[in-house]
Amino acid sequence: MPDREARKARILALAEAEAWQELSVMLTDLHPADIAEVIREEPAEVGQRIFALMTDEEQQADVLSHLEGIAERSVIESLTNAKLSDLVEEMAPDDAADVLADLSEERSEEVLDLMETEESEEVRALLEYDEESAGGLMTPEFLSFKSTLTVGQALDAIVTMDQDEPIYNAYVVGLRGELVGVISLWDLLRMNDRSAPLMSVADQDLVSTTADTDQEEVARLMAKYDLTALPVVDAENRLVGRITFDDVQDVIEDEASEDIFRLAGSDDAELEYNSPLQAGRIRLPWLLVTLGITFFGSLILKKFMLNLTEVLALSFFVPIVMAMCGSTGMQSSTLIIRSLALNSLDGVSKPRILGREILTGAMLGIICGAIMAGWALLVISHSPEHRAMYPSIFLAITAGLALVSAMTFATVYGAFVPMLLNRFKVDPAVASGPFVTASNDIIALLIYYGTTLFMIGMYQQTVGP
Repeated sequence: MPDREARKARILALAEAEAWQELSVMLTDLHPADIAEVIREEPAEVGQRIFALMTDEEQQADVLSHLEGIAERSVIESLTNAKLSDLVEEMAPDDAADVLADLSEERSEEVLDLMETEESEEVRALLEYDEESAGGLMTPEFLSFKSTLTVGQALDAIVTMDQDEPIYNAYVVGLRGELVGVISLWDLLRMNDRSAPLMSVADQDLVSTTADTDQEEVARLMAKYDLTALPVVDAENRLVGRITFDDVQDVIEDEASEDIFRLAGSDDAELEYNSPLQAGRIRLPWLLVTLGITFFGSLILKKFMLNLTEVLALSFFVPIVMAMCGSTGMQSSTLIIRSLALNSLDGVSKPRILGREILTGAMLGIICGAIMAGWALLVISHSPEHRAMYPSIFLAITAGLALVSAMTFATVYGAFVPMLLNRFKVDPAVASGPFVTASNDIIALLIYYGTTLFMIGMYQQTVGP
């Protein structure tokens, strides 16, 4: 590993020095993933030059399959359609479909027309599927045997097969091509009785999915059952492809990035942009939503200040209440969103979840409210501008109770909104970040305002104005 990193650093240095001849020699010994990383780190023109230095089309195809985003588009733009078709033919069908899916429809069709008929038909079939479905992830290259074969016949057939990608499992299919079993090649090789029917040694309790299954569900299935490959079947249970774990790793990374960016009110597409204008265009809509929501907060605060001038000291603690409610709401919503993503809430009643969040929010609110009441007592007691209409201890208790109430609600609200959106098939990650935080601020102000009015009313009834 250190040697590989040293060679990569050397290549970056050679690219900066424009020592193209020496660089060309070094590229032959570097892994395609490392070359792709070098291309991503260089300006577009340099990346294109590095890609062109490789003379082996198979190596170029491997590097291209590791590129993504701006770097991938830059390299593809530097290639003619004829050259691109040659490289795509060298790729596995699923990788080729991923590359062509990023092209315009017109150019993609031109490249497909230049490919060999057999390869182009495989890729065309994959392009028909949604890019984020099992069909969009799968490769049509798999190893299958008729259920009527014996172990020995299957092993003899493997020797004559030409497969581009490593295969670890063989699928057993019926007379109509329906999937009926699976067996690992390791188990197949260890069979002593070569005359045994293949069906007698195959695992018939296998996990499969259909081509229209969402990629997130595919990732969950493979993680749950610890699969290296997942067979894909059509509506009649006929085997049409398989999904390998390396493709699912990409899905997991992409989905995690997407959720993280949505939590922040942005989009993972921002990773591909260098322009501040493009980044701003992605971030602005949620910021405008947040700004609009907070306008209501300013009106509530204005009303609070005008109606309760005699307890102006309580306004000192508004930022604390808003910050604490925003934080506890974000914690709650993040927990629920992650649980929904992992399906760990299946079978758990929603009232039970909300009940747990009420107790959690109340417990946290009591602890933080007690601390804030102590701080409020200290601050108000030493504030010369404080009017003596209400005792400092009363105002401190009011501030503390308001925080308890606001944090309890914020915890429940942060859990409820993602579950509600998920119920209506809306990505719950949208609920977190700007929306929950901003709306929590408004509700926190209302609770703080309402608690203050309630406590003052109780005080006046008990003690008198």
